[in-house]
Amino acid sequence: MDKEDKRRYFIVGSVYLEVVTPLFQQKLEGSYKGLNFRCLEDFLDNKAVLHTLFHLRHRYARCCTDKENCTNPGALPLNHHQWKKLYVENPGPGIHNCFCKYTAKSVQAADLDVSLCGLLLYNCCSLGHLDEEAVNILRRNKNDYLSHNTTCGIIKDEYDSLMDELKSKILQLDQTKEDELIRIQNRPLDDSLCNKYMTTLLNIHEVLEKIDTNTTQILSIVHTNNIKLQSRDDELHIYTFQEFFQYLATQSFKDKTVKLGNNYSHPIKPYILGQSIFTLHQQTDLKSVVIGGDWRGGIAGIVMMDDGRLVMGLPYQNRLLICKTDESQVDIINVLGSPWCVTAVSNSTVAVTLWKRDCIEMFDINNKLKVNSISVPGMRCFGITSINNKLVVGGECRILIIDHQTGEVVQVIQTNFSPNRLHGSGDRIYYCDIDYYHNNNLYWYSYTDDAHHIISLPSTPRRMTTLQDGSLYLLCRDGSIQHLSSDGKQYKQVDTIAISPSDVNIHYNLTQRKLVIRQTAGLVKVFNEKFN
Repeated sequence: MDKEDKRRYFIVGSVYLEVVTPLFQQKLEGSYKGLNFRCLEDFLDNKAVLHTLFHLRHRYARCCTDKENCTNPGALPLNHHQWKKLYVENPGPGIHNCFCKYTAKSVQAADLDVSLCGLLLYNCCSLGHLDEEAVNILRRNKNDYLSHNTTCGIIKDEYDSLMDELKSKILQLDQTKEDELIRIQNRPLDDSLCNKYMTTLLNIHEVLEKIDTNTTQILSIVHTNNIKLQSRDDELHIYTFQEFFQYLATQSFKDKTVKLGNNYSHPIKPYILGQSIFTLHQQTDLKSVVIGGDWRGGIAGIVMMDDGRLVMGLPYQNRLLICKTDESQVDIINVLGSPWCVTAVSNSTVAVTLWKRDCIEMFDINNKLKVNSISVPGMRCFGITSINNKLVVGGECRILIIDHQTGEVVQVIQTNFSPNRLHGSGDRIYYCDIDYYHNNNLYWYSYTDDAHHIISLPSTPRRMTTLQDGSLYLLCRDGSIQHLSSDGKQYKQVDTIAISPSDVNIHYNLTQRKLVIRQTAGLVKVFNEKFN
């Protein structure tokens, strides 16, 4: 990187941290005091302010009060760390996700960074038109030139016009800042201070929230890249950013390519419904580790992890069974309850529902430890899936979306019955009725049009899984597999896989490109996917 590019970055960063940040903080304090609020905490607790900010953090939420002012923003400018810095959730009855559940923390304007101050000023304060425009442009330029700029450089062509705009908007808010801006523009590059400013300006928390990994992996990255963490005000200080982000970029690319299987360089072709896709690779009888031949002594939920291991719930042994498909490397995790359905959260973590228990247990299958327990009052059924890095379970005539990191119910989707089996795929949540005998419909909720859809099948769907082209395999009660198109409009029976009514679970792993089908008696069939 050119040294002058870095100096220009340093100048702009200095302007934001030494001029814009305290200016925003002063403006915020003046604004809420001008509205006769004693402190920032009282301002944040104001119903209108809280409701506005709540919907800048929570999409698709429907509040139990003040419904006429509920909004559904296309973007969520208030990230999780910012929300947690401002508000705390109050325990109480009910599973609704509403602003009434939160109260403000005791924070001051001086505790907030430039991004959060700017967001409050722009969305919650009564600014004049020119001041509002100035705040918005300063926020925008911070995001465009600093928040995601891991190269720590700004080229001259961008710098000149950027500085002209920064000066204009800052002086719009405070005419006394001109001398300070001139002083900063004339300063030489200070590498140490520049690195420190970079750690503050980059949206590290936002980046980490998008990484589908676990804490252990992050700490490993931190250690190997000489990254120093400090806990003051949740501030993350990272001193070798280029190496860190280069690593993350590499991992992100690997993640995206591995999810397309070993042949990721080839485009994915849509399957013809009902065509021969899989060949039997292995059939394993797990009776030696599964007591009993019927469902009461056998396997309930099953999932294949990205490394090929199977994780199964043994409800009447109160255990999770972890093994390879050839029955090698068998591990057991004891569970306080009867594990029923299982879904993968990360490469090493699973979430499990328990029979007749309103909770979700999360386990690290590498270390064989429980890592979290989430109470979900009102859980009606015991299916579980995930969508958009959130857990999904069924309640009384509703679907509950849960943030597995906080345990918060972030969305409630109303349904006409209690959803039994659930499956998240793309922007959809598929589900079926708890009534196995009288309802052959498959339902799904689509985030795209915020609507529920139905398709009628020859038999009740028991389980479902998504293939690599977005189409679904539906394992039905009559022992058939129906191949459903990705748009949910057509289906055709699969006659190339021999199954029976005793086959009760089906799961496809995109990384392994394998299909797993299990019987109640503990027989597990593994199919390899043909090249597509």
